Amino acid sequence: MAVLAAGPRPDSRDPVSDLVSQTVVLTRRLVVRSARNPMTVVHAVALPVAFLLTLKVVFADSITAITGENALYRSVPLVALLATMSGATIGMVGINAERRDGFLARLWALPIHRAAAPLARLAAEAVRLMFTTSLVLATGIALGFRFHSGIIAAVLWVMIPVIFGLAFSSIVTAAALFWPRGITVEAVQPVIILGATFCTGFVPVDRYPEWVQPLVRNQPMSPAADAMRGLAVGGPVLSPLIATALWCAAMFGATLLPIIVGYRRASTGR
Repeated sequence: MAVLAAGPRPDSRDPVSDLVSQTVVLTRRLVVRSARNPMTVVHAVALPVAFLLTLKVVFADSITAITGENALYRSVPLVALLATMSGATIGMVGINAERRDGFLARLWALPIHRAAAPLARLAAEAVRLMFTTSLVLATGIALGFRFHSGIIAAVLWVMIPVIFGLAFSSIVTAAALFWPRGITVEAVQPVIILGATFCTGFVPVDRYPEWVQPLVRNQPMSPAADAMRGLAVGGPVLSPLIATALWCAAMFGATLLPIIVGYRRASTGR
Protein backbone atom coordinates (compact mmCIF):
# COMPACT_ATOMS: atom_id res chain seq x y z
CA MET A 1 0.00 0.00 0.00
CA ALA A 2 2.86 2.36 0.85
CA VAL A 3 4.45 1.73 -2.53
CA LEU A 4 1.19 2.40 -4.36
CA ALA A 5 0.61 5.57 -2.39
CA ALA A 6 4.09 6.89 -3.20
CA GLY A 7 3.78 6.37 -6.95
CA PRO A 8 2.14 8.80 -9.38
CA ARG A 9 -1.60 8.63 -9.81
CA PRO A 10 -2.63 7.14 -13.15
CA ASP A 11 -4.67 10.25 -14.04
CA SER A 12 -2.08 12.79 -12.86
CA ARG A 13 -0.72 15.05 -15.61
CA ASP A 14 1.82 17.84 -15.87
CA PRO A 15 0.18 20.76 -17.74
CA VAL A 16 3.53 22.29 -18.73
CA SER A 17 4.86 18.99 -20.07
CA ASP A 18 1.61 18.43 -21.97
CA LEU A 19 1.77 21.91 -23.46
CA VAL A 20 5.37 21.43 -24.64
CA SER A 21 4.80 17.98 -26.16
CA GLN A 22 1.56 18.98 -27.87
CA THR A 23 3.11 22.17 -29.23
CA VAL A 24 6.03 20.18 -30.66
CA VAL A 25 3.67 17.75 -32.42
CA LEU A 26 1.53 20.52 -33.90
CA THR A 27 4.61 22.51 -34.90
CA ARG A 28 6.04 19.51 -36.74
CA ARG A 29 2.73 19.13 -38.55
CA LEU A 30 2.74 22.76 -39.69
CA VAL A 31 6.38 22.68 -40.78
CA VAL A 32 5.90 19.50 -42.82
CA ARG A 33 2.70 20.86 -44.34
CA SER A 34 4.43 24.11 -45.30
CA ALA A 35 7.37 22.28 -46.85
CA ARG A 36 4.96 20.36 -49.08
CA ASN A 37 3.04 23.47 -50.11
CA PRO A 38 4.27 24.91 -53.45
CA MET A 39 3.03 28.36 -52.45
CA THR A 40 5.26 28.31 -49.38
CA VAL A 41 8.26 27.23 -51.44
CA VAL A 42 7.68 30.10 -53.86
CA HIS A 43 7.38 32.74 -51.12
CA ALA A 44 10.14 31.35 -48.91
CA VAL A 45 12.69 30.35 -51.56
CA ALA A 46 12.07 31.42 -55.14
CA LEU A 47 10.79 34.99 -54.76
CA PRO A 48 13.38 36.26 -52.24
CA VAL A 49 16.32 34.89 -54.24
CA ALA A 50 14.89 36.14 -57.54
CA PHE A 51 14.20 39.61 -56.12
CA LEU A 52 17.69 39.90 -54.61
CA LEU A 53 19.27 38.86 -57.90
CA THR A 54 17.09 41.40 -59.73
CA LEU A 55 18.15 44.20 -57.41
CA LYS A 56 21.78 43.21 -57.89
CA VAL A 57 21.61 43.08 -61.68
CA VAL A 58 19.25 45.97 -62.41
CA PHE A 59 19.56 48.51 -59.57
CA ALA A 60 22.92 47.89 -57.89
CA ASP A 61 24.87 50.45 -59.90
CA SER A 62 22.21 53.13 -59.45
CA ILE A 63 21.96 52.57 -55.68
CA THR A 64 25.75 52.58 -55.35
CA ALA A 65 25.96 55.84 -57.31
CA ILE A 66 23.36 57.48 -55.06
CA THR A 67 24.61 56.19 -51.69
CA GLY A 68 28.33 55.81 -52.37
CA GLU A 69 28.36 52.33 -50.82
CA ASN A 70 27.91 48.75 -51.96
CA ALA A 71 24.22 48.32 -52.79
CA LEU A 72 24.18 44.84 -51.24
CA TYR A 73 24.33 46.34 -47.74
CA ARG A 74 20.93 47.88 -48.40
CA SER A 75 19.30 45.32 -50.68
CA VAL A 76 20.10 42.21 -48.61
CA PRO A 77 18.47 43.56 -45.39
CA LEU A 78 15.52 44.87 -47.41
CA VAL A 79 14.92 41.54 -49.16
CA ALA A 80 15.24 39.66 -45.84
CA LEU A 81 12.53 41.86 -44.31
CA LEU A 82 10.33 41.63 -47.37
CA ALA A 83 10.62 37.84 -47.46
CA THR A 84 9.57 37.49 -43.84
CA MET A 85 6.55 39.74 -44.37
CA SER A 86 5.48 38.18 -47.66
CA GLY A 87 5.73 34.67 -46.23
CA ALA A 88 3.43 35.66 -43.37
CA THR A 89 0.53 35.68 -45.81
CA ILE A 90 0.91 31.90 -46.12
CA GLY A 91 -0.09 31.64 -42.47
CA MET A 92 -3.21 33.65 -43.26
CA VAL A 93 -4.18 31.16 -45.94
CA GLY A 94 -3.47 28.24 -43.60
CA ILE A 95 -5.62 29.59 -40.76
CA ASN A 96 -8.56 30.26 -43.06
CA ALA A 97 -8.28 26.76 -44.55
CA GLU A 98 -8.17 25.11 -41.12
CA ARG A 99 -11.14 27.17 -40.04
CA ARG A 100 -13.22 26.20 -43.08
CA ASP A 101 -12.45 22.47 -42.92
CA GLY A 102 -13.17 22.31 -39.19
CA PHE A 103 -9.64 21.48 -38.03
CA LEU A 104 -9.60 24.28 -35.43
CA ALA A 105 -12.93 23.05 -34.08
CA ARG A 106 -11.57 19.49 -33.79
CA LEU A 107 -8.53 20.76 -31.90
CA TRP A 108 -10.84 22.60 -29.51
CA ALA A 109 -12.79 19.42 -28.84
CA LEU A 110 -9.68 17.32 -28.13
CA PRO A 111 -8.19 17.12 -24.60
CA ILE A 112 -5.17 19.30 -25.43
CA HIS A 113 -3.91 22.56 -24.00
CA ARG A 114 -5.72 25.59 -25.44
CA ALA A 115 -2.43 27.40 -26.03
CA ALA A 116 -0.82 24.53 -27.97
CA ALA A 117 -2.24 25.46 -31.39
CA PRO A 118 -1.36 29.20 -31.29
CA LEU A 119 2.11 28.46 -29.90
CA ALA A 120 2.68 25.80 -32.56
CA ARG A 121 1.81 28.28 -35.29
CA LEU A 122 4.21 30.80 -33.75
CA ALA A 123 6.99 28.20 -33.55
CA ALA A 124 6.41 26.99 -37.12
CA GLU A 125 6.51 30.59 -38.31
CA ALA A 126 9.83 31.09 -36.50
CA VAL A 127 11.26 28.04 -38.29
CA ARG A 128 10.14 29.42 -41.65
CA LEU A 129 11.52 32.86 -40.90
CA MET A 130 14.88 31.49 -39.84
CA PHE A 131 15.12 29.39 -43.00
CA THR A 132 14.14 32.26 -45.30
CA THR A 133 16.47 34.75 -43.61
CA SER A 134 19.37 32.28 -43.79
CA LEU A 135 18.67 31.66 -47.47
CA VAL A 136 18.63 35.39 -48.28
CA LEU A 137 21.84 35.87 -46.30
CA ALA A 138 23.54 32.95 -48.07
CA THR A 139 22.54 34.40 -51.44
CA GLY A 140 23.85 37.81 -50.40
CA ILE A 141 27.17 36.32 -49.28
CA ALA A 142 27.48 34.56 -52.63
CA LEU A 143 27.01 37.96 -54.31
CA GLY A 144 29.62 39.68 -52.11
CA PHE A 145 27.81 40.65 -48.90
CA ARG A 146 30.11 40.48 -45.85
CA PHE A 147 29.95 41.18 -42.10
CA HIS A 148 32.54 43.64 -40.78
CA SER A 149 31.50 43.75 -37.12
CA GLY A 150 32.01 40.21 -35.84
CA ILE A 151 29.95 37.12 -35.11
CA ILE A 152 27.69 38.73 -32.49
CA ALA A 153 26.61 41.37 -34.98
CA ALA A 154 25.91 38.63 -37.53
CA VAL A 155 23.69 36.75 -35.06
CA LEU A 156 21.77 39.94 -34.23
CA TRP A 157 21.44 40.62 -37.96
CA VAL A 158 19.72 37.27 -38.49
CA MET A 159 17.44 37.70 -35.48
CA ILE A 160 16.01 41.07 -36.60
CA PRO A 161 14.02 39.71 -39.60
CA VAL A 162 12.87 36.73 -37.53
CA ILE A 163 11.48 38.87 -34.71
CA PHE A 164 10.12 41.48 -37.12
CA GLY A 165 8.48 38.74 -39.18
CA LEU A 166 6.85 37.22 -36.10
CA ALA A 167 5.47 40.62 -35.12
CA PHE A 168 4.07 41.18 -38.60
CA SER A 169 2.65 37.64 -38.59
CA SER A 170 0.74 38.48 -35.41
CA ILE A 171 -1.07 41.27 -37.29
CA VAL A 172 -1.81 38.99 -40.23
CA THR A 173 -3.02 36.22 -37.92
CA ALA A 174 -5.38 38.55 -36.04
CA ALA A 175 -6.76 39.87 -39.34
CA ALA A 176 -7.32 36.37 -40.68
CA LEU A 177 -9.12 35.25 -37.52
CA PHE A 178 -11.53 38.20 -37.45
CA TRP A 179 -12.02 38.77 -41.17
CA PRO A 180 -11.53 35.40 -42.86
CA ARG A 181 -13.32 36.47 -46.02
CA GLY A 182 -12.57 40.18 -46.17
CA ILE A 183 -8.80 39.99 -45.66
CA THR A 184 -6.90 38.19 -48.40
CA VAL A 185 -3.33 37.81 -49.54
CA GLU A 186 -4.02 40.34 -52.28
CA ALA A 187 -5.08 42.90 -49.65
CA VAL A 188 -1.85 42.52 -47.67
CA GLN A 189 0.58 42.62 -50.58
CA PRO A 190 0.05 46.36 -51.36
CA VAL A 191 0.90 47.18 -47.75
CA ILE A 192 4.15 45.23 -48.05
CA ILE A 193 5.02 46.84 -51.39
CA LEU A 194 4.36 50.37 -50.12
CA GLY A 195 6.37 49.66 -46.99
CA ALA A 196 9.35 48.52 -49.07
CA THR A 197 9.06 51.43 -51.50
CA PHE A 198 9.06 54.12 -48.81
CA CYS A 199 11.86 52.61 -46.77
CA THR A 200 15.55 53.34 -46.16
CA GLY A 201 16.29 49.86 -47.46
CA PHE A 202 16.67 51.36 -50.95
CA VAL A 203 18.29 54.76 -50.37
CA PRO A 204 18.89 57.07 -47.37
CA VAL A 205 15.92 59.03 -46.09
CA ASP A 206 17.35 62.35 -47.32
CA ARG A 207 17.08 61.09 -50.90
CA TYR A 208 13.30 61.08 -50.69
CA PRO A 209 11.19 64.22 -51.25
CA GLU A 210 10.89 66.28 -48.08
CA TRP A 211 7.15 65.80 -47.78
CA VAL A 212 7.51 62.00 -47.53
CA GLN A 213 10.63 61.87 -45.35
CA PRO A 214 8.70 61.74 -42.01
CA LEU A 215 6.79 58.68 -43.28
CA VAL A 216 9.98 56.98 -44.49
CA ARG A 217 11.83 57.74 -41.27
CA ASN A 218 9.09 56.61 -38.88
CA GLN A 219 7.64 53.51 -40.52
CA PRO A 220 8.69 50.17 -38.93
CA MET A 221 10.75 48.76 -41.83
CA SER A 222 13.21 51.68 -41.92
CA PRO A 223 14.76 51.26 -38.45
CA ALA A 224 14.96 47.50 -38.97
CA ALA A 225 16.80 47.97 -42.27
CA ASP A 226 19.06 50.64 -40.73
CA ALA A 227 19.95 48.38 -37.80
CA MET A 228 20.77 45.47 -40.10
CA ARG A 229 22.94 47.67 -42.32
CA GLY A 230 24.77 49.05 -39.29
CA LEU A 231 25.40 45.56 -37.93
CA ALA A 232 26.86 44.45 -41.25
CA VAL A 233 28.95 47.33 -42.50
CA GLY A 234 29.10 49.69 -39.54
CA GLY A 235 27.08 52.73 -38.56
CA PRO A 236 24.31 53.58 -36.08
CA VAL A 237 22.88 50.45 -34.46
CA LEU A 238 21.52 51.18 -30.99
CA SER A 239 18.91 53.77 -31.92
CA PRO A 240 17.39 51.86 -34.88
CA LEU A 241 17.57 48.64 -32.87
CA ILE A 242 15.57 50.20 -30.02
CA ALA A 243 13.05 51.61 -32.50
CA THR A 244 12.66 48.19 -34.12
CA ALA A 245 12.15 46.55 -30.72
CA LEU A 246 9.49 49.11 -29.81
CA TRP A 247 7.66 48.59 -33.11
CA CYS A 248 7.71 44.80 -32.66
CA ALA A 249 6.53 45.07 -29.05
CA ALA A 250 3.70 47.36 -30.15
CA MET A 251 2.60 44.91 -32.85
CA PHE A 252 2.70 41.97 -30.45
CA GLY A 253 0.93 43.91 -27.71
CA ALA A 254 -1.82 45.17 -29.99
CA THR A 255 -2.63 41.72 -31.39
CA LEU A 256 -2.20 39.38 -28.40
CA LEU A 257 -5.75 39.70 -27.06
CA PRO A 258 -7.38 39.71 -30.53
CA ILE A 259 -5.51 36.50 -31.42
CA ILE A 260 -6.66 34.78 -28.22
CA VAL A 261 -10.25 35.86 -28.75
CA GLY A 262 -10.09 35.12 -32.47
CA TYR A 263 -8.79 31.60 -31.98
CA ARG A 264 -11.62 30.88 -29.56
CA ARG A 265 -14.20 32.27 -31.99
CA ALA A 266 -12.69 30.37 -34.94
CA SER A 267 -12.60 27.13 -32.95
CA THR A 268 -16.07 27.32 -31.42
CA GLY A 269 -17.93 29.07 -34.23
CA ARG A 270 -19.04 31.89 -31.96
